[in-house]
This record gives sequence, C-alpha cells and structure tokens, in this order.
Amino acid sequence: MQASRIESPVGEIRLLASDSGLAAIYFPAQAQAIERRLAPAGKRRGYGNMFLLQAEAYLACYFDGDLHYAPEIRLDRAATPFQIEVWNAIAEVAPGRTESYGDLAKQVGRPRAVRAVAGAVARNPLSILVPCHRIVGSDGSLTGYAGGLRVKTLLLEHERRHSSQFAAEAA
Repeated sequence: MQASRIESPVGEIRLLASDSGLAAIYFPAQAQAIERRLAPAGKRRGYGNMFLLQAEAYLACYFDGDLHYAPEIRLDRAATPFQIEVWNAIAEVAPGRTESYGDLAKQVGRPRAVRAVAGAVARNPLSILVPCHRIVGSDGSLTGYAGGLRVKTLLLEHERRHSSQFAAEAA
C-alpha cells in the first residue's frame, strides 16, 4: 500500500492506495483500524501513485466547492457484497442532502436490516468519496462519524453552502 496525506478545511485527511486502486480516504482517528485492516504489511509514501493523485485532485475540487466533480477512480475494495451495495447506495445521496439509516436500508431492499446497514456505513473506508457523512439518525440527528461529529457538521455545512450556490448559478 502507498499512502499520502493532505491538509483540508476539516483537518488532516489520509489516503491509501494499492497498485490496483484507491483503498481508503480517512481521518487520523480511524488510522489504527484502517491501517491494520488495509495495510498490515506497512505502507510507503505514494508519490506518483495515480489513484492517490486522482483522490487528492478530487478532494481539492470538493473543498473548493465543486461538489459535482466525480472522477473515475478505480477502487480497491476489501469488502463484502452487502457492504459494497450499501456504499453504492450512499454514493447516490446528493451533496447537501441527508438520508437516514432506515431509508438506506429500504433503498438496498433490506428494510429490517437497519443495524446491518449501520455497520456497513461504519466500515466505509472511503470517507467523503463515499459520503457516509450524509447518513443521519431516523429523527435527522447527526450520529457517529469516524471523523467526529464536528467534521460531519462541517462537511454537511460546506455541501449545503456550495449546493445552493450551484443551484443559483444553474438557474
């Protein structure tokens, strides 16, 4: 695995990629769990890894307010088919919008599997790219986020601010 780090408006963000694709975009609070699971043999600086470069470009655009830039970054996912199904559903939630865990469970055709869906959301290693910060409690409350609730709040505020700007410019 190759690694890089960037500074962002919400703090440090770390990235991991293999020669096959991008494996993780994560926060320092997740480092031990992510790195143990995805890079047990250690990691090296990822200078020149095209997947890391693409992810860094994506994050730069995202934080500049271009919420609709969607690069084709090949992913290296170590996950179950159910987790991938949940993560694909998360990716459909529009910037600045939120959905509940229950809504997500219905979307993947498992309306009674809210806890299993929440578990899949919690194991998402691709923060921001797979925007699990857009998933909230059934009452709309902000619930756990690997980067912390402060970061979740900042990401949602950023998206709402720039989504409304995008809508105004498109009108």
